[in-house]
Amino acid sequence: MSSNGTVEMDQELARRLLLEGAILIFLDVPSGTEFGIDMKHWNTGEKFKGVKMIPPGIHYVHYSATNSQGDTGPRVGFIHNFQKSELVVKRWDKDAEDISDKEIEEEEKNRIKLNILNLDRFLGPYPFDVWKKWKSLTNKVTENVVSAIIPTSGYIRSALELLPCDTDRTSGGGTAATQSVKRRSRTAEEKEEELLPQLKPSPGTELRFSQFPECNYPEGATPAEITRHSLDSSYVLEIMLSKYDSASDLIGELQFAFVCFLVGHSLEAFEHWKKLVGTLCSCDSAVSKHRELFYDTLTTLETQLEEIPEDFLVDIVTSNNFIYHSLRELFRTLQESDTLDHRLKLRAKRLAENLTARFGWDFTHLEEEDSDEAPVVVKT
Repeated sequence: MSSNGTVEMDQELARRLLLEGAILIFLDVPSGTEFGIDMKHWNTGEKFKGVKMIPPGIHYVHYSATNSQGDTGPRVGFIHNFQKSELVVKRWDKDAEDISDKEIEEEEKNRIKLNILNLDRFLGPYPFDVWKKWKSLTNKVTENVVSAIIPTSGYIRSALELLPCDTDRTSGGGTAATQSVKRRSRTAEEKEEELLPQLKPSPGTELRFSQFPECNYPEGATPAEITRHSLDSSYVLEIMLSKYDSASDLIGELQFAFVCFLVGHSLEAFEHWKKLVGTLCSCDSAVSKHRELFYDTLTTLETQLEEIPEDFLVDIVTSNNFIYHSLRELFRTLQESDTLDHRLKLRAKRLAENLTARFGWDFTHLEEEDSDEAPVVVKT
């Protein structure tokens, strides 16, 4: 396979991974198939059999079928927590143009193990130029986080197979959910949406992200409390955190959603990532309670925003740069707090400076409310 980047590693690391690195054998892959691991991809050659020297840990293996005209199909991938010296064997199903769902028998795996030295020249080395970046993007993604979110099919697909919804219709027409909308005046968007077919992902194919609570305030809240919770997402954050054993697992979900978008091309994951970012950045009272969580949030966002073009952060309908406004809100909260330690405020200051240097975003005058949808750009 031809690499789209250089591979550099020191000799000590190379020797260690020759002994401890995992191996992925991918049999019968057609020449020209787009194949990748983590943040690199290639087009396979005729002799391609897989990847060697994979550092132990969680990795994202992905591929796209390619036709005779060179057109590439939707990206499909899976997450695997590679163990030291582990051998993973997959086989391509020519008819399905996908990985075969048949398990590789142990007898065949043992034959491959015995023949591994002869296969070595057909294996591409793991792309070490992305390893450090990959680790920083996924350092909170644990096996528990992956198993909770990964589709039950085991594969992440950029293009979900959709099926018609089997919804019960009320006597007035429309689903029960839409009846509550009809009791009030509907927007033009809601009217148009009702005309669209009701579709759902094919069972087992959708990512199982944590569900946000239906209401952003507790049951029985007074009007004043509802207003307060609409301005402070701390209640929603606490509900989300209660679903995990550790607060760092929520950062793991934030990271997992991002790499499913960045590597897996999943728009479903991107929308969830944006919603998580919006929730974390609009918290007020929770910041002093979960200081380490918000420190990790700032660190994670800094790493992620180095990998994403500014255009992806702008809503194509409203031209609203959601990440700029979300971070501005969080920076304002941190600046106005008298109870936070200097470490967290310094972390926010560094992120603001880096984003100003990269995008030209202006995070001064945080005490002023945003009056424009577009980010203020620093004049040079």
